[in-house]
Amino acid sequence: MTARVLVVDDILPNVKLLEAKLSNEYFEVITATSGAEAIEKAEAQGPDIILLDVMMPGMDGFETCQRLKSNPATAHIPVVMVTALTAATDRVRGLEAGADDFLSKPVNDIALMARVKSLVRLKMTVDEWRIRENTASQFGVSGGKTGLLAEPSEQARVLVIEDKSFESEKFLETLKRDDDSVVAARSGDEALALAQQSDFDLITISLNMANEDGLRLCSRLRSNERTRAVPILMVGEETDMKRIAQGLEIGAHDYIIRPVDKNELLARVRTQIRRKRYQNRLRNNYEASLNLALTDSLTEVFNRRYLMVHLEKMLVKNRETRKSLCVMVLDIDHFKKINDTYGHGVGDETLKIFAKRIKDGLRDTDTLARMGGEEFVIILPDTTPELAQLISERLRKSIANEMFKVSAPEGQIKVTYSTGGTMITHDMPATVEDALKIADDELYRAKEGGRNRVYFAGYGLVEQREDEAPMPAGALQ
Repeated sequence: MTARVLVVDDILPNVKLLEAKLSNEYFEVITATSGAEAIEKAEAQGPDIILLDVMMPGMDGFETCQRLKSNPATAHIPVVMVTALTAATDRVRGLEAGADDFLSKPVNDIALMARVKSLVRLKMTVDEWRIRENTASQFGVSGGKTGLLAEPSEQARVLVIEDKSFESEKFLETLKRDDDSVVAARSGDEALALAQQSDFDLITISLNMANEDGLRLCSRLRSNERTRAVPILMVGEETDMKRIAQGLEIGAHDYIIRPVDKNELLARVRTQIRRKRYQNRLRNNYEASLNLALTDSLTEVFNRRYLMVHLEKMLVKNRETRKSLCVMVLDIDHFKKINDTYGHGVGDETLKIFAKRIKDGLRDTDTLARMGGEEFVIILPDTTPELAQLISERLRKSIANEMFKVSAPEGQIKVTYSTGGTMITHDMPATVEDALKIADDELYRAKEGGRNRVYFAGYGLVEQREDEAPMPAGALQ
């Protein structure tokens, strides 16, 4: 994972130390030595995360964080306060100022890297929804904009997974201050059953249960569609830091160390609930407002109108963040023959099944659009050539290897498609038209080369397995 990290500290050796540690993990590091400079660089350079010292002359870290979080341009950037202060009251003050975490000096390297990577992943998801909402605003169909801190944090539903009843009671008592509805589970199976029955705004998991592996439970909750997006707060001992880092790596959002300070618990819970509700609001506003205006009525994926605006914004973001994205053009092989043989009804069924299966194989941050007819476009942001080609081949095989169940006399037909792809790096002055033209040229090569294959600009044919042959010309089944 690559990301841009803004390190803020008025003591130069501290800056250099953090810069060296982060650079060693291949993060791009920018620095600031005051709160005012941090705010200026956050606005101008758009870091993915900010590591902020608290004890600075003039504007301290608390005030700096408050200003960053009150500015719509920087409010979504995760802030981790790094300080020698260790009192629970200081941690609570930082969290209430909008910080996402509070690390004490000397910084534990495992905790630092795990936290940075975790928060960067969360920001990537929010960034994608913010870009989509921004795209929608150009068509006059977007909802109003408010910051993360404006989201309510009260009356949440919280699932507490803990095998010690006195610990569960402590959580229940604390969270009642926000009128939260708290449900306790004493085992993983009980927790999973409850999560399938009801929706929760937050799940807390003890890492110190006698007969339960808290990390395995985190993994199970993350792999479950119903709980995949629910924030997870781990509760552990100081000695659990390596396990906590693993938990952040597999998708947990935050952690708190025992003995649990009630005010800190409340502050961390509020932070996670606000973030979830903020992301939900972005998603709900976006989905409701764009459903009719910018999606294809048949396949329910994005239409050409949306794609052209969204891809332009992605190319701009690509240059600003100095990252790479992939553009792929997909075309169903011999689609006219499907229509001619079985009728347009079966053709429409084919398009709908095709779009759903391709969409199901993509990440939440990827974009699928129908350009028209049987042609589709995929945008893979923040990716590498290797990953893009791996995804393109995986998708191709998923379509070619499973028959399409349609209302044809045979009941099912075989469908394949061809793909042309291109990588757009941050230093390429490519326009939307350029990117689509390059990918379309590669699609033509894939068609000429036998169909049911993938070609990438600069790479040629993406290798197929020997047991898979391209679909013969004119064949449908």
